[in-house]
Amino acid sequence: MSHHWGYGPDNGPEHWYKDFPIAKGNRQSPVDIDTRAAVHDPELKPLCVSYEQATSRRIINNGHAFNVEFDDSQDKAVLKGGPLTDTYRLVQFHFHWGSSDGHGSEHTVDKKKYAAEIGDAKPGLQKVIDVLGSIKTKGKSATFTDFDPRGLLPASLDYWTYPGSLTTPPLLECVTWIVLREPICVSSEQMMKFRQLNFNGEGEAEKPMVDNWRPSQPLHGRQVRTSIK
Repeated sequence: MSHHWGYGPDNGPEHWYKDFPIAKGNRQSPVDIDTRAAVHDPELKPLCVSYEQATSRRIINNGHAFNVEFDDSQDKAVLKGGPLTDTYRLVQFHFHWGSSDGHGSEHTVDKKKYAAEIGDAKPGLQKVIDVLGSIKTKGKSATFTDFDPRGLLPASLDYWTYPGSLTTPPLLECVTWIVLREPICVSSEQMMKFRQLNFNGEGEAEKPMVDNWRPSQPLHGRQVRTSIK
């Protein structure tokens, strides 16, 4: 059974626990990263991002956000190192954003909210923005090839890490979060393009796709570790 969840007053994050009880679990995400409480762990390795051969396939409006999907049939674009013990393939990335530039990120740093957050999950961003008009409503997709995800990464890969969950249903507590310290720059004009997408399908009442972020969840004793000395 697929549950109807979203970000509205009747189906937003405060209601998710009704269908997904794990929403009240002890390892939920996102969290606020208190930089003074984060512990430097000398055992943490540098992140190794190998996205040179990334092969993007399509971009899709799934009614909650938009996803850029990649060919993950081989180890073409992988992430390893850092807190990870295995190699992880890049499957897709998506964004969370607000109705204004003052909020939109899911993770916060010392309670500071950012305008958006990329879940991996700059100049490179413009190519994404240029195609958004063709996926305005839920279910629309477009071919999206030759995109280099390295253009979305900051210069520094210093990070915080902690054990957490998916930030959308089913909210499974199976995620090793790696939050990069250095933000990337996005213009207000670019953010406006994000807000022109819709949650609704074609022909349905228009619901602008804004504020598709989950608020901070309690840490419940979890330790945020960092590569930053």
